[in-house]
Amino acid sequence: MESLKITQLRSSARCIQAQVRTLRALGLRGIRKSVVHKKSPALDGMIRVVAHLVKVEEA
Repeated sequence: MESLKITQLRSSARCIQAQVRTLRALGLRGIRKSVVHKKSPALDGMIRVVAHLVKVEEA
């Protein structure tokens, strides 16, 4: 399976609560922090919710 590197680029301040919870569920705790996850349909949906806050790259 492919892996994706997800990096938080923008703050979660002023975001709706669902977006803040999605960032936390992804394991992102602050700006410029990165996590690596295996690609899955559930992960794609989570990324879609916070696409304006993160950068996604293939790992």
